[in-house]
Amino acid sequence: MSDVDMIVIRNNPEMKRYEVLVDGTLAGFADYRLVGDRVVFTHTEVDVAYEGRGLGSRLVGEALDDVRRQGRFATPLCPFIVSYIRRHAEYADLVRHP
Repeated sequence: MSDVDMIVIRNNPEMKRYEVLVDGTLAGFADYRLVGDRVVFTHTEVDVAYEGRGLGSRLVGEALDDVRRQGRFATPLCPFIVSYIRRHAEYADLVRHP
């Protein structure tokens, strides 16, 4: 990944996941399901070719920002997202468990 790579993070509601694309190529995703006013995050994955570049953290941060903009809450079942929220206390107020 160079300094000029185009990184796009988007919600793909048809696939029920947030995606990170690098130069148009899917590099990772965070699966979710909607339960009432909660976004339940079930799995996060970054392709091995893109690991170690901070894409997973960027993906999760932007996904959580989107959850906040929607006025929803997050239920993190995915260990990566649980860990991310523990390290980023600014998202703790979003967490709701069933």
